[in-house]
Amino acid sequence: MRHNDKELIVVGDRVLVRVEEGEDRTKVGLYLPPSALDSQAVQGGKIVATGPGLPMPDLASDNSDEPWRTSAGRRETRFVPMQARRGDYALFFRKAAVEITFEHERYLVVPQTAILALVRDSADDTPGREF
Repeated sequence: MRHNDKELIVVGDRVLVRVEEGEDRTKVGLYLPPSALDSQAVQGGKIVATGPGLPMPDLASDNSDEPWRTSAGRRETRFVPMQARRGDYALFFRKAAVEITFEHERYLVVPQTAILALVRDSADDTPGREF
């Protein structure tokens, strides 16, 4: 994610989520204190950036019986692709998220394993792909 002249790069299988502020009122109009909002186990927000995925070594190019030994060249790293995409709305476990501030804006860094569900516009979906 680029902001002015700085770039925030998300690594591994993590996503960057724009913080969605909790509802400070109940449906009947009672105001909730911040401590009540902090006790919620699940939070949601819009994904603004994703990492490349879970890194996996490319063992297919190595024919030896000892793949941990480095040969003359470096091995390529491959990534298991992320299911989450930029623009998705994610519901995730609040306790797994780490809050950061980047260029005076609050974000949450969430591992993909903490995401419970994704909401994606049907226009953004790849044709023929089902979950």
